[in-house]
This record gives sequence, C-alpha cells and structure tokens, in this order.
Amino acid sequence: MDIENRVKLVLAKVLDNGLTAEQIGSEADLVAEYGLDSLQTITFLLAIEDEFDLELDYPSLQLDDLRSVRQFSGFVARLAAPVQ
Repeated sequence: MDIENRVKLVLAKVLDNGLTAEQIGSEADLVAEYGLDSLQTITFLLAIEDEFDLELDYPSLQLDDLRSVRQFSGFVARLAAPVQ
C-alpha cells in the first residue's frame, strides 16, 4: 500500500465519522472539507508517526503541508525515505 493510501486510512480512523479511506480525496482540504480540528490534527499526526514508525519534523511542518492528503503524503515520504 502506498503512502497516500496509508495516510487516508489513518485520517479515516481519526475522523471517525463514517467516512472511509476510499472516500477521502487526495486533493481535498483536510480542514475545510473534513473539518479536522486542532485535537484531531494532533491525534492524526501522532497516528501517522505510529503508522510509519517515524518522528515528524514539527519545526519544518508547514500549514501548507496539511492542506491535502497528497501534500501531506509528500511530506511523510520525504521523512520516510532512506538516508543515503
């Protein structure tokens, strides 16, 4: 399963509103369209760390990284990429 689909699965669990991962759009705004609030955002970020077994780089995390699943997946992919 690719990073974007794994992020969608985590988001669906955090939202817990009956929405499935398949129903979450890649370009949809996480706050405007899905109503992700501040507590859910923290829960989502912690769940992402668990899902990908990594620590998010919070100082470099920008609001724009959380605008859509695709943008956030790109942020996660950069952290999950092996260092050469």
